[in-house]
Amino acid sequence: MIELLLCSMVTILPDYLYRRYAQGKRLGQEITLYSIWFELRYGITACLALTITLITLILYFHPSTSNAVSIFRTVPVLPEGSGRVEEVYVKVRDTVKAGQPIFKLDSSEEQAALETASMRLSEIDAAIVSTTAELAAADARIREAEASYQQALQELETKTELRRRHEESVAAREIEKLQILVAGREAAVATAKANKGTVETQISSVLPAQKASAQAQLAQAQVELDKTTVRAGIDGALEQFTLRKGDVVNPLMRPAGVLVPSDAGRWGLVAGFNQLEAQVMKVGMVAEATCISNPLTIIPMVVTDVQSLIAAGQLRASDQLIDLQQSAVPGTLTVYLEPLFEGGFDKVPPGSKCLANAYTNNHDRLQNEDLGAMTRFYLHMIDTVGLVHAIVLRIHALLLPFQTLVFSGGH
Repeated sequence: MIELLLCSMVTILPDYLYRRYAQGKRLGQEITLYSIWFELRYGITACLALTITLITLILYFHPSTSNAVSIFRTVPVLPEGSGRVEEVYVKVRDTVKAGQPIFKLDSSEEQAALETASMRLSEIDAAIVSTTAELAAADARIREAEASYQQALQELETKTELRRRHEESVAAREIEKLQILVAGREAAVATAKANKGTVETQISSVLPAQKASAQAQLAQAQVELDKTTVRAGIDGALEQFTLRKGDVVNPLMRPAGVLVPSDAGRWGLVAGFNQLEAQVMKVGMVAEATCISNPLTIIPMVVTDVQSLIAAGQLRASDQLIDLQQSAVPGTLTVYLEPLFEGGFDKVPPGSKCLANAYTNNHDRLQNEDLGAMTRFYLHMIDTVGLVHAIVLRIHALLLPFQTLVFSGGH
């Protein structure tokens, strides 16, 4: 309507003024409801053509959309395993900090596993003490075996020397017995030393490895016990949290609630523009938005990112071939808008539906002195007609409360 009024000011109005003052035709006399098309046919035709051209230029170079939402993410409150709720630490819609406990599951099994791992570690510590004592006993047995070996060896040497001097004084059988005794005592020394090596191996390698394994089992049991206490991963507010003691929670079928981050939806808008404007939408474009939840307010914004693909064309592998006829409806171009000034979105609740305009700016191109006169005029015109869309957005902002509350029957 605004475009039609503007175009009529430079087409129909001059045509009428010419007919009235140059040709002397009066409204209601020569110019009537039945003859107005014949009398003002040039102005009306030019007005329609100019209006269509103006609307096309405005909608293409200054795109608008009603599909703009302050999207926010939610975090499901889930345990890592199933179980029955033993204790709840928060209330419905409480605000929590990162790391704050929310609820606890029954941990009797995990507690028993932790105690078992702790007892196993105590057993290994006791075994280390006992083995250390065995090492001292092994040293004593080595010394005892060496002493017995030296005694038998000295007796063998003595008997051998006596037999060398007086062959009749010492029997050969007695020498053989002493030799066998010395060999047995020498073997006892080797056995005692081998036993000591076994004990040392137990102390240096086997028991430390067993202790490390027990410590790992204890740590794992502690981790499993800690998992029974579900904590908040981020700062936020709990929503739909109706969990009570005795409820069964399953991470696949029944979450405990939803955690909404404290900064959710406060960063800006995600808008879906017509994909015809893919060549116009650029990062850095100035934009404006008005939201239903914050009526009568225009929020200055800027385009911070333009998604490089159309979501409607995505393909997910399945057991059926895709018929492209199912994607006949063209998807939208996803654009990210952020407030131009700090605090611009403080009064807009997350999830709000908004209207958004983006404006093409040719200021940098107009700085080029090599541009021709027609090109310069065309770029100036493109920038100027964006004012029409800005006015339309402000009219929408004024009419939005009445349209929502009165005409659509909103409550």
